[in-house]
Amino acid sequence: MKLYYAPHACSLAPHIVLRELDLPFELIRVDNTTKRTASGDDFLAINPKGYVAALQLDNGQVLTEGPAILQYLADLRPEANLAAANGTFERVRLQEWLNFISTEIHGGLGWLFSLQFPDEVKVLIKEKLFKRFAVLCQTLERQDYLMADGFSIADAYLFTVLRWARLFAIDLNQWPALARFQARVDERSAVKKALAAELV
Repeated sequence: MKLYYAPHACSLAPHIVLRELDLPFELIRVDNTTKRTASGDDFLAINPKGYVAALQLDNGQVLTEGPAILQYLADLRPEANLAAANGTFERVRLQEWLNFISTEIHGGLGWLFSLQFPDEVKVLIKEKLFKRFAVLCQTLERQDYLMADGFSIADAYLFTVLRWARLFAIDLNQWPALARFQARVDERSAVKKALAAELV
């Protein structure tokens, strides 16, 4: 498999999961500005959507969209318990978290990257985002991870997008449960290896 990624992007989540599962893969860096890979290939020919992550399978098919990639990877090694089995209620709960992270956390923080929004609009975006942080805290104050059974693909995704908070002067220490969560996930071996590989 080939994982197309960009440093500091949401592609870190599947990168972490690939390492958690100890799956063989090739890491290919993409320049988000030029849409070229490190070797000069046209990334738009690989993923016409133009953004990472993209996972190219050994049969040549390309899978995009973080939550879909994360579930695909987790199902390759079900014994690792990074996702409940398909068809179970626990899997539906996991998908609920993945959707919440995608639309409310990833989406909310993502809007803050836009140079088109004036500061007063970004204040409103942050207000809504902080309400979503409070929802996360309701769970993370009573358990270490989003799912009661332990670390899952949803945690890899949440950790990845919450890392953007500091780019917008958002101090997660205002939400101690989120700060503890970030510190906890940051200590995982797969996370350390993924970050080290991406930031060289």
